[in-house]
Amino acid sequence: MSGGLLVAGTTSDAGKSVVTAGICRWLVRQGVRVAPFKAQNMSLNSFVTREGAEIGRAQAMQAQAARVEPTALMNPVLLKPGGDRSSQVVLMGRPVGEMSARGYHGGRQEALFGTVVDCLEQLRGAYDAVICEGAGSPAEINLRRTDIVNMGVARAAGFPVLVVGDIDRGGVFASFFGTTALLSAEDQSLVAGYLVNKFRGDVSLLEPGLDMLHGLTGRRTYGVLPYAHGLGIDEEDGLRVSMRGTVRESVVAPPHGEDVLRIAVCAVPLMSNFTDVDALAAEPGVVVRFVDRAEELSDADLVVVPGTRGTVRALAWLRERGLADALRRRAAEGRPVLGVCGGFQVLGESIDDEVESRAGLVEGLGLLPVRVRFGREKVLARPTGSALGEPVEGYEIHHGVAEVRGGEPFLDGCRVGAVWGTHWHGSLESDAFRRAFLGEVARASGRRFTAAPDTSFAALREEQLDRLGDLIEEHADTDALWRLIESGAPSGLPFVPPGAPGAGVPAAGLPPRPGPSRDRGSAPEPGPRSPDGPGSPRHELSPRAPGSGTDVSVNEEAL
Repeated sequence: MSGGLLVAGTTSDAGKSVVTAGICRWLVRQGVRVAPFKAQNMSLNSFVTREGAEIGRAQAMQAQAARVEPTALMNPVLLKPGGDRSSQVVLMGRPVGEMSARGYHGGRQEALFGTVVDCLEQLRGAYDAVICEGAGSPAEINLRRTDIVNMGVARAAGFPVLVVGDIDRGGVFASFFGTTALLSAEDQSLVAGYLVNKFRGDVSLLEPGLDMLHGLTGRRTYGVLPYAHGLGIDEEDGLRVSMRGTVRESVVAPPHGEDVLRIAVCAVPLMSNFTDVDALAAEPGVVVRFVDRAEELSDADLVVVPGTRGTVRALAWLRERGLADALRRRAAEGRPVLGVCGGFQVLGESIDDEVESRAGLVEGLGLLPVRVRFGREKVLARPTGSALGEPVEGYEIHHGVAEVRGGEPFLDGCRVGAVWGTHWHGSLESDAFRRAFLGEVARASGRRFTAAPDTSFAALREEQLDRLGDLIEEHADTDALWRLIESGAPSGLPFVPPGAPGAGVPAAGLPPRPGPSRDRGSAPEPGPRSPDGPGSPRHELSPRAPGSGTDVSVNEEAL
């Protein structure tokens, strides 16, 4: 089979998300109609599609890289951790229950495989190519039997597998070899080769190792991507968020005015959608940092309490660390505080939660006249409106329903003095509103800060996605990647012992489809890359819109 590729990794955070996005952007530049796909995602960073489905933000970002509208088909299973041992299961964009890790891997996961296959089949029917992202490592042999996201997907679709390794962590050769050697012979037959990520230095010094790896495994390396600073691309967070690791690797541009603004983000437990502050960090002269101590709020011009999957737990954490008292002092002094989603809820008078924490009635920080009651139905919406005289767009993902009992209206929440609260994620990506909001913060803080008049967050994001496409185009063998996508894994790949027993999830029912050849004819023979790349006219497909009117088999009873 052809028309696709699965990007796996030697570890979590090896770079699968950004490589997948980069391949999508490279392909769409060549006129290929391409879609991203991740069968199962574990992340607290999620997004709401236009049809009201919740999916991982990484897949929404990859869809933007592919220049298509994100849909639930691109991420049919989303796991949102609520602790070390349980997660909310979101199926086709809707929550269907909480489940322990043992329960999920004890048979429920396999029952979802039909839904995964149906979604992938629909995407393959509507696009020239589908670029799949794996999860963790395909060599997690304890989970292979129930795998529906790595080799299970590759086997079902007949897709070749490209394994990405992060050389900046060290041990990349051992990781490539070990990953391959721990797979069964059937799985190994689809592992086409490797892609080195985050390389610093002279590639010629790496080449002897790549040659030896080829000799050991019979598999080539398809590219060496250099370490790219300041990408700021939406990623996943697995079971935890590294507070220090969430700070973007970008150099703060000089301020447009005389002063900088310092923004402190409370690194609450189970922090979700911390990408909300990316738009703030994109502004020249704005410094964003994540904090977990009360004294770190003292010099902040704005404190953000972000979203969280554990609102009551976050409230207790703020109190334990003295941050709650620091926030109260700020409010009394008229110093700015912004609460988003769960952060908005903790700033209110009370939280009645019989759903998420089952803690019942809990007293909030009392900074906003709001009472919150958790409902079993999750609110998933894409609201639009205005605030501070400017248009605003956002998205909502929450169980807590807020009863606003006073204050000035602010989006769906309210404002009292210098304390703002809203359920809307993504509102700060609206450029004019963000500038107006930062102007309010500067005035309240006494800072001579002026927001740059021409910062476009959407344009900056497009630039970053183009950078990912450039990394693939300039540092990967794109002709060889094209052959993989079009024709599948090379035949005759050798088995690397010792391998692993078991066939895993059955390779069920995806019929062969023509790859994205369009008018290209047969796949090119190995040789130097053409300077023009594999471009050709876009293939015209039937106008079926992915995600609308889909007929996907969903086995909710398994959960």
